[in-house]
Amino acid sequence: MIQGTTSDAGKSTVVAGLCRLLARRGVSVAPFKPQNMALNSAVTTEGGEIGRSTALQAAACGLAPHADMNPVLLKPETDRGAQVILDGRVHGHMDALDYHAFKRQARETVLAAWERLSGRFDLIIAEGAGSPAEINLREGDIANMGFAEAVDCPVWLVADIDRGGVFAQLVGTLALLSESERARTTGLLINRFRGDLALLEPGLDWLADHTGKPVLGVLPHLNGLLLDAEDGLGLDGHEPESPALRVVVPALPRISNHTDLDPLRLHPGVSLTIAGPDRPIPAADVILLPGSKATACDLAWLRRQGWEAAIHRHLRYGGKVLGICGGFQMLGEAIEDPDGLEGAGGSVPGLGLLPMRTRMVAGKQLRNAHGRLEPEAVAVRGYEIHHGVTEGPALSRPLMTLEGRPDGAVSDDGQVLGTYLHGLFDEAPACAALLRRLGLEGEDAAVDLAAHRERQLDRLADALEASLDMAAVRSLLGS
Repeated sequence: MIQGTTSDAGKSTVVAGLCRLLARRGVSVAPFKPQNMALNSAVTTEGGEIGRSTALQAAACGLAPHADMNPVLLKPETDRGAQVILDGRVHGHMDALDYHAFKRQARETVLAAWERLSGRFDLIIAEGAGSPAEINLREGDIANMGFAEAVDCPVWLVADIDRGGVFAQLVGTLALLSESERARTTGLLINRFRGDLALLEPGLDWLADHTGKPVLGVLPHLNGLLLDAEDGLGLDGHEPESPALRVVVPALPRISNHTDLDPLRLHPGVSLTIAGPDRPIPAADVILLPGSKATACDLAWLRRQGWEAAIHRHLRYGGKVLGICGGFQMLGEAIEDPDGLEGAGGSVPGLGLLPMRTRMVAGKQLRNAHGRLEPEAVAVRGYEIHHGVTEGPALSRPLMTLEGRPDGAVSDDGQVLGTYLHGLFDEAPACAALLRRLGLEGEDAAVDLAAHRERQLDRLADALEASLDMAAVRSLLGS
């Protein structure tokens, strides 16, 4: 199991790299994350929902994602509550205190999934969540050491030197573990190192002597590494030298599946700006409204931040607007949530850019889908994750056809577009066609995201192979 001294220490990346490294050597390996809290998710082959980073790790193994790989997924809806997904299906909505009491039942789900997965693979690389040293969360823990102790697996602890204080991170975390937890921590990893390793070596020797734990590797900072993010949204954007199309995206408080933006980050002709709160809204050719786990609440945030007026002004000057999933729902005349599936119940007015209404209904739509853009007839592929059912005249002009059914909408003037399909930019031909529709001229440099992901996983595995104590890796295999 890979655990970290902090969130974003590099656990997901290390697990993905180890999975690819071992799979390339012919090992029967699979990833496992007992509990994840994230708004980026993926649809599994059996129609379940798991964290996006675990689906990436499955791809690193050459496997299709399965709900057993991430049996508990928490999707935050407010600062105190989340949707709880067990074995890929919605179990309900809980606030933090209720979930803390529920963890005993969640533990049974986790251990059952682990047993099923263990029967199918020779080796499982598990990933922790946050830090194992969160004292207030130790009771009933299923995400870190509580899980490792239950299944009796060794732990490697990773820390991010780019944040600074790496020795304090590692020594402090170990100090807060129990004696048995320290004993099962068999090695330390330092992630995102830049510079001359010789300058770090005296510190590594001290660390090994002080903790009694070997430093199994110092992993380099890999500039430009872009893999499916677990949750964090970078606000630095992407600015090519001579952008032909400027896209701006509001950083919604409950933005979900923002991996939709990755192909735009990689496109040499696209400038992508993620606009954070309380900042001027930049000029753009396209305003892209992304997915949201709390659509009505995020729409209210947009209004408070001045986006509604900015969007109408943008359209008056000939700009384009694209909404994806929750962003698509915002484009309509109303969003109704009578049962409070995404927060407080009730109805709120939409942006009124498309003649349609959305109603939140129980029973989340979870499916992988493929079809074609209309009228270009270009193949498109992606996935759907949403509660809402949208109806209205706008749907008579769909953006695409998915498996024989219309999806999305396009305004009469072609300036406003929307769809429920996540991943719509992932394949190069569809990305190129959509960007032409949005105003990109003379650019056919769209990136095939799947091929890019494979190259990045191999690059990551190569870096781990060069940096890790490979004897320690072989010991995981009993050799």
